[in-house]
Amino acid sequence: MRSIIFSNNLASATSRFGPTIDVEMNHVRFFGSLTLNLWDCGGQEAFMDSFLASQRNTVFRDVGVLIYVFDIETKDFERDVLYYIECLEACKKNSPEAGIFVLIHKMDLVYGGKKEKDRAFGAKKRELDKYSGNTLIRMFATSIWDESLYKAWSRIVHTLIPNAPQLSEHLTTFCSICSATEVVLFERNTFLIIARSGKYTGNLDDFFPPDPAPGAEEEELNPGRFEKMSELIKTFKHSCSRLQEQFHSLEIRFSNFTAVLELMTSNTYVMAVVADTDVQTATLRLNIRLARERFEELQQGMLT
Repeated sequence: MRSIIFSNNLASATSRFGPTIDVEMNHVRFFGSLTLNLWDCGGQEAFMDSFLASQRNTVFRDVGVLIYVFDIETKDFERDVLYYIECLEACKKNSPEAGIFVLIHKMDLVYGGKKEKDRAFGAKKRELDKYSGNTLIRMFATSIWDESLYKAWSRIVHTLIPNAPQLSEHLTTFCSICSATEVVLFERNTFLIIARSGKYTGNLDDFFPPDPAPGAEEEELNPGRFEKMSELIKTFKHSCSRLQEQFHSLEIRFSNFTAVLELMTSNTYVMAVVADTDVQTATLRLNIRLARERFEELQQGMLT
């Protein structure tokens, strides 16, 4: 996961990686001057026992978010649940304000289509809810082979960005000025979603489009459209780098909408989606250029 999101590797390249031994620490520059300290803790039994005993106060102190990963096809779910409960208790004691995320991973191994995968994830989620107590847990079904990984990590990283509602307010104003349908801000290197236009109260569930209920008809707008864009652009950027070319911008035109992706600040890309056929892409690009200085100031003010 870390190599795909933060090191721009393709999923196919991860097969050569070995298992995590003890704790691997990485310091990742994100959104300009924000530094994410990623502690990747090995899941082998000997290491888990050490994390929860001699290293307990070190591993679980000053945690911003705890991300606990379950393998959908784990052969020892009872043991995994015991470790999960202990990790929740250790985090609650040492970092009570930490956000808790649970990823039900390797969903690509579930045989069948979307209904079968939804059913398997729902069953695992209901089972884990019983052990989570009153703690707010956000659970996601993930796989390195589709956009689900970007969906989960966009929400994880978003909780660490200061004053995200303020960014959304400015994007909503910018969206109105451009006569756009919606505007989305991506982090430049990871292409994770930073903010989007629309009403946002600070609740994470308000920020991202909700998933449709099981059995519901598909919405006109796919709720995972931006995460899919993250995955596609990252793959396209990787192809460009192999050809020793630089990715700069993107313009997509269809009969019913136009999308323009441009660099907004030194650390972000912005995508403006317009359904009004009278709005010219040259006007969108001009508005983006005129807005850059303001968004640079806004970003610097948020992170200082």
